[in-house]
Amino acid sequence: MKKILAATVVTGLLSLAACNSTPREQAADNIEANTEAVADNLEEAADNTSNAAAEASLENAADAVRATGQNQADDMRTNDADTNLSNGI
Repeated sequence: MKKILAATVVTGLLSLAACNSTPREQAADNIEANTEAVADNLEEAADNTSNAAAEASLENAADAVRATGQNQADDMRTNDADTNLSNGI
């Protein structure tokens, strides 16, 4: 069920991304959608394990994936990727 929901969310986000947005915004939306799908899969794996330590580890990994995806999407929206302004080069 979660996989179907994640696929639906990704499809919806991609549909919205195609509506009058810049290529940079579309790329940022794709980053968010992809990392959200990965995080959802990690959480589903956590739900399916019987080991508490493994479950906690998978949940932490899902949180880290979401945070990384959000940071990358924000960076895509606010920095010029062609000139690498975010890293000072």
